[in-house]
Amino acid sequence: MVDQRPLAMVTGGSSGIGFELAKQFAEHGYDVAISGSSTRVMEAAQDLRKYGVDAYPQQSDAATYAGVESFWQFIASLNRPVEAAALNVGIGLGGAFMDNDLEAELRLIAINVSGTVHMAKRVVQHMVKNGRGRILITSSVSATQPTPYETVYGPSKAFGFSFAESLREELRETGVTVTALLPGATDSDFHKNAGMSKSAIGASQKNDKSLVARQGFDALMNDLDHVVGGNDATRRQVEENRTLPEPVKAARQAKLTCISQ
Repeated sequence: MVDQRPLAMVTGGSSGIGFELAKQFAEHGYDVAISGSSTRVMEAAQDLRKYGVDAYPQQSDAATYAGVESFWQFIASLNRPVEAAALNVGIGLGGAFMDNDLEAELRLIAINVSGTVHMAKRVVQHMVKNGRGRILITSSVSATQPTPYETVYGPSKAFGFSFAESLREELRETGVTVTALLPGATDSDFHKNAGMSKSAIGASQKNDKSLVARQGFDALMNDLDHVVGGNDATRRQVEENRTLPEPVKAARQAKLTCISQ
């Protein structure tokens, strides 16, 4: 009997960092299950199969309980142990808090916070029962500083970082590891989708998403508690954030994220 390839899952795996993470798994011999909000997830799966692995796509709405649960049930229907899980799906929202639509902000929280917790619950219980597994949670450099004009996004990513570090300690003796990935600004559609194309950060040069994904994958495989995704300047920013006063960081970030008219 031919040994079966290990299975990895990636939420938000149809584009951006998520697709690059899925590629990392595929390149390293994992079959990959991916979720996405549009039919693009089907095209992404076709691309992943070029690496000689099986890819299992599912279109689902990560903002709803039913959407998150449906992807997990889709994975469970494969009847295979999940060896690695990248909880990557997330959205941003730029603009002044007083002006932004409340429903859009609550949707962000549903995806970045509630959805992450929901999927992590299913994954953790599955992996602990198996006595092994690796979990990668995509947070952000934004978790290390105030984020004016992304006033709900930053705290949602701070939650993700703290959640990952807390869960890692809880699972220390179970055979299941948890790693947080903190990307800086990355060359994906993130800022465009967040309505921030006209901001300084939206127009700035960004980190290579394939580099960020490789750094996240390597950290996951080497059981690091977290890794900053990006270049040397991005890592220096996080180091500075450890010592700079919060008002200084907030003012600096506001210059980058305030959307010009």
